[in-house]
Amino acid sequence: MTTTAQAFSRNFLGNSPSWYKKAIIAFLIINPIVFYFVSPFLAGWVLIGEFIFTLAMALKCYPLQPGGLLAIQAIAIGMTDAHKVYEEVVHNFPVILLLMFMVAGIFFMKDLLLFVFTKILLRIRSKMLLSFLFCSVSAVLSAFLDALTVTAVLITVAVGFYAVYHKFASGKNDGSDHDHSHDSDIHSHHREDLEQFRAFLRSLIMHGAVGTALGGVCTLVGEPQNLLIAQVADWDFITFFTAMAPVSMPTLVAGLITCLVLEKIKVLGYGATLPERVREVLLEYNEQQDTKRTVRQRTQLIVQGAVALLLVVALATHVAEVGLIGLAVIVLLTAFNGIIEEHQIGHAFEEALPFTALLVVFFAIVAVIHEQHLFSPVTEWVLAFDDDVEGPILFLANGFLSMISDNVFVATVYINEVKDAFDAGAISRAHFEELAIAINTGTNLPSVATPNGQAAFLFLLTSALAPLIRLSYGRMVLMALPYTIVLTIVGLLMVIYNV
Repeated sequence: MTTTAQAFSRNFLGNSPSWYKKAIIAFLIINPIVFYFVSPFLAGWVLIGEFIFTLAMALKCYPLQPGGLLAIQAIAIGMTDAHKVYEEVVHNFPVILLLMFMVAGIFFMKDLLLFVFTKILLRIRSKMLLSFLFCSVSAVLSAFLDALTVTAVLITVAVGFYAVYHKFASGKNDGSDHDHSHDSDIHSHHREDLEQFRAFLRSLIMHGAVGTALGGVCTLVGEPQNLLIAQVADWDFITFFTAMAPVSMPTLVAGLITCLVLEKIKVLGYGATLPERVREVLLEYNEQQDTKRTVRQRTQLIVQGAVALLLVVALATHVAEVGLIGLAVIVLLTAFNGIIEEHQIGHAFEEALPFTALLVVFFAIVAVIHEQHLFSPVTEWVLAFDDDVEGPILFLANGFLSMISDNVFVATVYINEVKDAFDAGAISRAHFEELAIAINTGTNLPSVATPNGQAAFLFLLTSALAPLIRLSYGRMVLMALPYTIVLTIVGLLMVIYNV
């Protein structure tokens, strides 16, 4: 029989490994000892290291629970207080609005986005051109929508097509049930095509995921930390775009060239083409879907296209806070497309709210950093360099930390520290803006190195698609490596040249 202690142990952090649970418990025991008997300053740095550990181990356990426990304990023992955390949340409320409403708004535009990506996938035979379009279209969409949402669309498209061919290769008809996560029913003469199809989807999805990073760095809605940086710097949509353009545009070009080169030389898992038999099956399926599409469904696509245009205009003219524009998108798309029941609308918020909750935990850790002045020595060290060196140093520091933790957390910490230096009169407004550019590009570009560096990458790795196409953590890091090298070098050179 299971004892109460055993049940408690199993329930604590769910299915996380035993060593991970013990590590979190050890953190919770060590923190008050260090805080009360050694040094509050040292305890703060220990807390940061522990929190980064939870981010780096996100595949073992979503960081909200262990990170939240650390944040609650930090408040309880006096590292900060609930009022300071609330002030951080209120200060960064536009970012929370963005995650709550913009991601949910784009959820109701998925049919249009799926339609676009489906046509791209099936109508273009050249793998180089197809990869280029997936990367570039993902970049454009991420610049105006949201990297996480665009990645969700790519996953939906890939899973859909994979399921269609997997059912065909298993000899099942359209009306029969089928589990596409198991290969036991795959006919032997289809196995080679299936493996090539997996390789094809892996490379295409990775190009698309990198594209979300290339476009996400450009605008204040591309990534959550962009809006946070824009809020601190008091930049609107156009100002943010023009400020980042000297770095973001060259890296976009370099990233797209890298995409073409990888497909040309066919290394690190790139270059696989769509098997002709698979193409025939998918084309037949797509034609069937087009035939079944009703007038009402076509009208819904038209409405989604019109709202998408309104969204772009609203963001470019900054008629309201980005989150409120997202709420307007929800209202328009649900009102004119007949989605009026509460449970239908509720599904749209499932993707964004867990990350929104995690972001509030970020702000609790940031409150500790401010209260204990943890980054003051680091900031003073960076600001002791000549002005033309500070930008590149911040770019590299933010890039490295974003690789091993999370770019939103890193950007939150550094932009607030630089803002404090500006408020104290240590740097000029022009130099503050230069450092803000270095922080934004540093957290967005090198962070493609690992899944935990970018929320969209982590979302891809933990999705239902990853095991289907055999996309592991190590393979993802390896496939991202060429992009990491190119984007880091080009981004650094542009920061040196322009900042």
